[in-house]
Amino acid sequence: MRVFITGGSGFIGQRLAEKLLAGNNEVILLLRDPDRARKLMYAGCQVVKGDILNKPALIEGMRNCDLVFHLAAYTRPWSKDPEIPYKINVTGTLNILETAVMTGVPKVVVTSTAGTMSFSHDGKPVNESTNPNPEFHTSYERTKAEAEKICVDYSRKGLDVVIVNPTRVYGPGELTKSNSLTRIIKLYRKGLWRILPGTGNAVGNYVYIDNVVSGHILAASKGLSGERYILGGENLSYTDLFRIVGEEAGRVRNLVRLPLLLLKATLRTSKLFADITGLQPLLTREWLDKYLKNWIMSSDKAKEHLGYDIISFRAGVRETFKWIDINNDQNDQ
Repeated sequence: MRVFITGGSGFIGQRLAEKLLAGNNEVILLLRDPDRARKLMYAGCQVVKGDILNKPALIEGMRNCDLVFHLAAYTRPWSKDPEIPYKINVTGTLNILETAVMTGVPKVVVTSTAGTMSFSHDGKPVNESTNPNPEFHTSYERTKAEAEKICVDYSRKGLDVVIVNPTRVYGPGELTKSNSLTRIIKLYRKGLWRILPGTGNAVGNYVYIDNVVSGHILAASKGLSGERYILGGENLSYTDLFRIVGEEAGRVRNLVRLPLLLLKATLRTSKLFADITGLQPLLTREWLDKYLKNWIMSSDKAKEHLGYDIISFRAGVRETFKWIDINNDQNDQ
């Protein structure tokens, strides 16, 4: 099968490309900087230089393809140009779908985020239909939700397009901002992470990278056009998350609870500094508010319809530590 991937140099994209190559598929990557995926190029991926705002590059990459995985997105918490998230996440997705129709690609799998489902308001798990009028915290969530609407419109016009919605992904992979939880897991074991966000009681959903990759491939073969599928893992509070990480690391560390007012004051200063200098802040007030809500997610639809499966967070952390030990010379980026 001939497969085109956008975002192939990212955390999920690289792992997906590796999995597809292992299955003897022909893989074409759209990359602005081909050096970002040199390892995959050596493994046999073809590369088209460009981005999702470059229609000729998309046409070149999608020509004669059987399947497109669209993972490229603007995920950063802040942008000096407020129009960039919309251009990449909305206009970029529209370009992908228009080009798929133009080149006759039979199926497109679009990677969104579980953030478009909104958070759990009542302590119960959120699924694909729980919040018909979701509350969004960030421009990332808002733009991805708009992109999902475009996908549904195209499915009604006849394009076979499926949406997948990963939760908080961790596991083996380059320690970039997209893989921040793995970086935190590594820092915790070294004794360099000592922060417990808020009270530690906020719940998030954490999914191992290989489960997310398998979910993408299952969505390509079994997903129904116009549908979306949460690709999640285990629901855990921050307290339980760090307890499990500590147990698997061989030492449960005492963490410092940072009061919410102190966190917000720090982020206000960070945002002001970013506005003045143009440098990326680590986090913004909007993202902090998001992470202190309960994001209790259900993947039952993906399990029932796609055959999606997960491993426990404990097992995933164990595999992550094995990978860190093998790649202990990798630089944190």
